[in-house]
Amino acid sequence: MEPSGPVFLSYASQDSEAAQSICAALRGAGIEVWFDQSELRGGEAWDQSIRRQIKNCALFVPVISRHTHERAEGYFRLEWKLAIDRSHLIMANKAFLLPIVIDDTNDDDENVPDKFRELQWTRLPGGDATPAFVERMQYLLSGEASTTIRPGASSRNVPVREHPPKFWSLMAGLSLAMAVLILAGVAYLGVDRPWTSKSKQVSAPSASIAVLPLTNESGDPSQQYFSDGISEDLITTLSHFPGLRVIGRASAFQFRHSEDDSRSIGAKLGVAHLLEGSVQRSGDTVRVRAELIDTADGGTEWSERYDRPYKDLFALQDEITRAVARALRAKLLPGEQSAAQSDRPPDGSLQAYNALLLGRFYASRNTEGDYRKAIEQYTRATQLDPRYALAWSGMAEAWAALGYAFLGGAPAQAAYAKAREAADRAVAYSPDLASPHLIRGLLHQLNDFNWLGAEAEYRRAQALAPNDGQVKYALGHLLASFGKVDAAIELTRQSLAIDPLWANRYNWLGIYLLAQNRLGEAEQAVHKAIELQPTGAQYHLVLAEIEIQRGNAQATLAAAQQEPPGMAQDVALALARQIGSDRSAADTALRTLIDKDANSEAYSIAEVYALRNQPKETFAWLDRALSNRDSDIERLLFDPIILRYRDDPRFAAFCRKVRLPVPGHDQST
Repeated sequence: MEPSGPVFLSYASQDSEAAQSICAALRGAGIEVWFDQSELRGGEAWDQSIRRQIKNCALFVPVISRHTHERAEGYFRLEWKLAIDRSHLIMANKAFLLPIVIDDTNDDDENVPDKFRELQWTRLPGGDATPAFVERMQYLLSGEASTTIRPGASSRNVPVREHPPKFWSLMAGLSLAMAVLILAGVAYLGVDRPWTSKSKQVSAPSASIAVLPLTNESGDPSQQYFSDGISEDLITTLSHFPGLRVIGRASAFQFRHSEDDSRSIGAKLGVAHLLEGSVQRSGDTVRVRAELIDTADGGTEWSERYDRPYKDLFALQDEITRAVARALRAKLLPGEQSAAQSDRPPDGSLQAYNALLLGRFYASRNTEGDYRKAIEQYTRATQLDPRYALAWSGMAEAWAALGYAFLGGAPAQAAYAKAREAADRAVAYSPDLASPHLIRGLLHQLNDFNWLGAEAEYRRAQALAPNDGQVKYALGHLLASFGKVDAAIELTRQSLAIDPLWANRYNWLGIYLLAQNRLGEAEQAVHKAIELQPTGAQYHLVLAEIEIQRGNAQATLAAAQQEPPGMAQDVALALARQIGSDRSAADTALRTLIDKDANSEAYSIAEVYALRNQPKETFAWLDRALSNRDSDIERLLFDPIILRYRDDPRFAAFCRKVRLPVPGHDQST
């Protein structure tokens, strides 16, 4: 694919040699680079030219060094300012600013703009542009990464799509298609750095591994789904090893195209081993290269290259798994073997399996059209093998996601009905498969407010997949809805041990801690989410709610103003204004929220009225939230703003109306 535009290289004059080296490497790969080599810069003509180039470039690459640190003034600083100004006009999930550091300058350098310090830096000592760096730049310029790559971060990212914050109120913990069903902010995973150099490193028990996405070396980008599918299958299989901690796909796949070394990746994920390699499918042949790395020293513990006929793919996967098991000195328990092979069609159809992989690939894109394509592929898989439970489960995910994210009214209900039917078929064909139980639980919880039905399904999923982070998160969220916040905190922390880079799980951990008035811990958890995803939605809204509990009007407003534009910001500002002294501003913020978001934010409007000490309006808007099927109702029993009315008889009545337990009274649901 042709590059989408030129790269603007900005540097201090003392770093011209390093900049020239970077420029030469990029131009050698066919990338257009704007690279000003004039000794004397300045004047109106230069100014107009530079402004025009920065306005029109595809990527802006500031070269950072001790020279930029030491120089208080320089034309490069004007270039940096112009680029940062332009970045505010660019969608948050589009790569534009990519800082490069050519020496040992720290990424907390106070003489570098804050905007650059928010991003992951690429280190090219002396300007030595590695092939991996050039490949990454080509990928960022290719167009397919335009809405999926974190600005400035490594380009191993999960392709995701941005959705309104309300939709994500329960969606941040699951597989990419499943994420459309469960938690706030998954849509933002993949639009900002997954870590910083100041992130706390996770401990690495020896029995721990992350499967990095195997590189697609077929030369055909359309085969990406195949290499990703092989990678996911390895994650699934290894997850059945007793005593082995396996990092989830969402965190492991963030290292696609990463330039970090194995020790750094291991530290960020908290694992002792990495499994990495490549897949090349050519005609009827599959070539797989696999390597097991010790993250303590970066050494290779085991490596192998396999060339097999495509028809022997399943046998090849088994062979790789056994080899890794031997290298790890792990064994599958006898009862675990069938579960480890559950991704495969019962009749062994490679065509059905290939359709499943394509379905997953399309679902991962999180667009309406791609969900429909995913459903087509899952349907094809079930036509090829009608008893293929995993394909039925994938179809259920896609239908439910399509209905919740993109449809409304009768079309959404029709989609949910199809999701239930597919999930039921999956359970009928494979009673021991956890994923369809998780989907049925989600439908009970989000669409029916059938909390007991949801709990039964989640408990069943947990029994079938006790080490599944998705299940742990979903069950914890459901238990929080019952007011069992201690259990929610514990399960959320367990889910983070499996997927340590899921930023929004930290946000929900903060929400649960806020419910217990553990404000310092809550703030720390939310700041971790922001560190992982600086532009993620709802994080500053939660910080504003923390400051409301502290009674700090100024800090509340400051947090609300940092929330990215959208419904979450409308809510944050409306809440923040209520505890300030400007009553006119409070009234205006409430009216704005009602005018813009009454249909989707009825529960939040009830919260605003609660802060205004207007109980009649509070309960009226709660009733409207119920009529609208507002999923935020699940927060009722852990929302400190609404819980100020817990002793009001209308609160108990509303709890019974939505079939939630009444605090201090009826503990049944």
